[in-house]
Amino acid sequence: MISLDLLNEYIIYQGLTVPPERLEMFSRFYELLMKKNSVMNLTSITDPDEVVTKHFIDSLSLISVVDDISTASYKIIDVGTGGGFPGIPLKIAFPNLDITLFDSLNKRIVFLQEVINELGLGNIEAIHGRAEDYGKDPAFREKYDICVSRAVANLSTLSEYCLPFIKVGGKFISYKTDSVDEELSDATGAIETLGGGKCMIEKYRLYSTDAMRSLLLVTKKKSTPNKYPRKAPLPRKSPL
Repeated sequence: MISLDLLNEYIIYQGLTVPPERLEMFSRFYELLMKKNSVMNLTSITDPDEVVTKHFIDSLSLISVVDDISTASYKIIDVGTGGGFPGIPLKIAFPNLDITLFDSLNKRIVFLQEVINELGLGNIEAIHGRAEDYGKDPAFREKYDICVSRAVANLSTLSEYCLPFIKVGGKFISYKTDSVDEELSDATGAIETLGGGKCMIEKYRLYSTDAMRSLLLVTKKKSTPNKYPRKAPLPRKSPL
């Protein structure tokens, strides 16, 4: 059984309000996640309290760098969403957002569609595909205000996956550990090549824990050149 007291405490701490019926969706999401996790690998974190802190609260930490997230109708794509993080928690807490969950493993997408249906979430879709392909699709390329990713990949690779989806003036926000500075230094050239501009790092302690986290925010200043993203597996095998 999962307790949502800490999650609600965090939401209040951030000066926000989430109605009880939407908070309860987090409990149902946890149940669905654990049930499916017994037959396929969605997360190594299964302790209820750790799921609250390391998945739910960590996902919602986006509010640290997007202060109008509870009111704006941002169009957001979550690249490499895995078990639905951060996209599902963001959608539950902030129904005003229009979210696309994107992952290369179809089994995960089938599960996420089940979650969407079970929770009755609107303005959210789950899409199976490769960022290298969809990043060149006119229906997706430069159509999003924000691209988020908690995917485990180096920042140069992630930038090539994510920046093509973002409108000029939009944001790429990568969830990282606190040791992101060197990674950013190595990825600066790739970010500039792909149209990224100003970078900002927001470091913080994960609420109610001693774990340090970072949100890396890149503002897109110009369109991504047409040759990017490159075909798989080049972004991963040969980062810019």
